[in-house]
Amino acid sequence: MKLYKDISQYLVSAEVEKREVEKITADLKPDLTVEEGYLVQEEIVQRKLAEGHRIVGPKMGLTSQAKMKQMNVNNPIYGYLFDYMLIENGGKLSLSDMIHPKVEAEIAFVIGEDIEGPGITVAQVLAKTDYVLPALEIIDSRYKNFEFTLPDVVADNASTSRVVFGTSLKKPSLELDLVGGVLSINGEIKDLGTGATVLGHPANSIAMLANMLAKKEEKVKKGDIILTGGITGAVLLNQGDIVSGKFDGLGEVFFTVTN
Repeated sequence: MKLYKDISQYLVSAEVEKREVEKITADLKPDLTVEEGYLVQEEIVQRKLAEGHRIVGPKMGLTSQAKMKQMNVNNPIYGYLFDYMLIENGGKLSLSDMIHPKVEAEIAFVIGEDIEGPGITVAQVLAKTDYVLPALEIIDSRYKNFEFTLPDVVADNASTSRVVFGTSLKKPSLELDLVGGVLSINGEIKDLGTGATVLGHPANSIAMLANMLAKKEEKVKKGDIILTGGITGAVLLNQGDIVSGKFDGLGEVFFTVTN
């Protein structure tokens, strides 16, 4: 539908031009639904694939009870990570490439076998996961002041912007809910949490994703690297910040913010 293409162009232009825009529901389409938000997101995905970008894997958002309550939803949301969003561990994030970036600590899964819903369980996810690794996700909503409704953020590819993956790969386990993570900036602890923050267990996030994708006759694919959702809150970034995520048993991931 032309409207969804137009909205996708509106959001992609904001990302490329590094400028914030009014949320879709403010003026463009006040009655935008979550289902329509995913149709806009799909237009964005197809646009980026046509430009030659590659999908790294899906990412999950709104995976804590607090965030779901804040947005008045019962299910998390998903978006997609692309290859141009990757920053190497210890690398640099250029603030001039962003609008108003925030960072959160997450546990990522490297999928070893296709996971096709419905009815996927934690045990099935763990059996089909090759590795887990620490990650820092940089979210950067294209909307003014990070203000949006649920359909808005879905349409905006779940605020996906950049990601830093750690280099330490570990086999997944049932104890991932007990893994603690600390997000620090310039040596100061900004937030901390455990794997249980993510729907009780990070593997629950992957299971829910597989079950959500099944409704579209899609699946979690072998080789996907999936962000399961923040175990910490999202913290605004500033020039010169040295950002670190330390995870029990999973290692450390870090990057520096430049101008």
